[in-house]
Amino acid sequence: MDKIGIFDFGGQYCHLIARRIRDLGVYADIIYEPSDEYKGFILSGGPGDVYTDQAPKLPENFFLDVEVPVLGICYGHQMIAQAHGGEVKKGEEREYGKKIAELDSSSPLFFNLSKREQVWMSHFDQVAKLPDNFETIGKTNICPIAAYQNLEKNVFGVQFHPEVIHTPSGDRILENFIEITESKKEWKLEGWVESKIDQLRSEIKDKRVIMGTSGGVDSSVAAVLLSKADINAHFIYVDTGLMRSKETEEVSNIFKNLGIENFHVVEAEDEFLDNLIGIINPEEKRKIIGRKFIEIFEREAKKIGNFDYLGQGTIYPDRIESAQPSKHASIIKTHHNVGGLPEKMSLNLVEPLKELYKDEVRRIGKMLGLPEKFINRHPFPGPALAIRILGEVTKDRVKILRNADAIVTEIIEASGLYNQLWQIFPALITVKSVGVMGDKRTYDYMITIRAVESIDAMTADWSKLPYSVLEEISNQIINKVSGINRVLYDITSKPPGTIEYE
Repeated sequence: MDKIGIFDFGGQYCHLIARRIRDLGVYADIIYEPSDEYKGFILSGGPGDVYTDQAPKLPENFFLDVEVPVLGICYGHQMIAQAHGGEVKKGEEREYGKKIAELDSSSPLFFNLSKREQVWMSHFDQVAKLPDNFETIGKTNICPIAAYQNLEKNVFGVQFHPEVIHTPSGDRILENFIEITESKKEWKLEGWVESKIDQLRSEIKDKRVIMGTSGGVDSSVAAVLLSKADINAHFIYVDTGLMRSKETEEVSNIFKNLGIENFHVVEAEDEFLDNLIGIINPEEKRKIIGRKFIEIFEREAKKIGNFDYLGQGTIYPDRIESAQPSKHASIIKTHHNVGGLPEKMSLNLVEPLKELYKDEVRRIGKMLGLPEKFINRHPFPGPALAIRILGEVTKDRVKILRNADAIVTEIIEASGLYNQLWQIFPALITVKSVGVMGDKRTYDYMITIRAVESIDAMTADWSKLPYSVLEEISNQIINKVSGINRVLYDITSKPPGTIEYE
């Protein structure tokens, strides 16, 4: 089938571009070198500065050798301009978030768009001077060359990000580029399941897999895929002592109801808490938890028998934020099941979902027959409550946060808002503030509530929850959770924040 290649220059949205192209019906690969098999190329954004020696570069003679259409996004937009003799430099102002761009709707890239469109910007550098034979087709009040084209070469560039949902007409722009490449729309996710099951069966054969399961959507869907492939697998759930209220009981019931055999629960609270004593740095927390998971998996594997593979529910965003496999990406945070893994393990990895995003995983879950309520469960991080405690993790602090989490979940489910949110959770800020209760001074911790709306977790908007709901959450936490005297509400989107705090 026709394919479009996405050059990875380390942008956090690089794989999101591929996702959008796939959603529009054309298969997309993440690549580092050009090939004749592609009908077009998209150059991703990235954290580098194109005018520095360390900046990621295109292969030599790229524009001399490539004859198919090319679209540059953000860093890619700047790279194309520079490669053709244009000038890129620091802008006078940073430009982040939603902006209004004036577009030339006569351009084939902006076909069927309005002359004024909301776009998502995330840059400081910008194209200051266009190369010869290039023309401006878009601008904002801060960025006079927000988009350009060279119709003779079929080369286009946009400083903004059409791949994120905050550019409402972004899919239309990408679809226009697909039309420019004359690619046939032949990619469907439905064929992925059978192909993946066949691949797992062929790859693993008669070898044995020990699968790490958290009870979340990702690891559960991965477990069902392994189960359907008739692979000799055992499924390990580690109770780290950092879990939500009744989490272990609920996870055990989920796997029982899914009919998955060889499910084992390992109680390891003391091990994890002992290893986290005095640890404040979020990256250290994640890596310690990752190493401890592997130690326990390997130890349990020896008890059960000899295993060859460690199965995980790793998905694309985990790898992207951990800067893997990109050689250019900036590490946002190390996910315990990716960058948190030790360099040397006795088990090989098998990660059936590592090329998919959360919404794709949910669609796969539906195809596999998982219950709707389970599929729509909010994401819960592998390191669990440890990365929702901003500071040292102790047993008392985990108890405080676990109690607050149970209250938040109960209220949101009762309000009918649960399925409207991507996530909602409390986090414990281990800084104390003065309060007053029963005419007495208190000096206790603060809880912050994080509620976001998103499609794929690559970008997210803070949710405008009703004041009455926020008031009930605050009142119940203050009244029922000992050690808390103040509740805050986080109104930060992603970017600039991440969804989780650590």
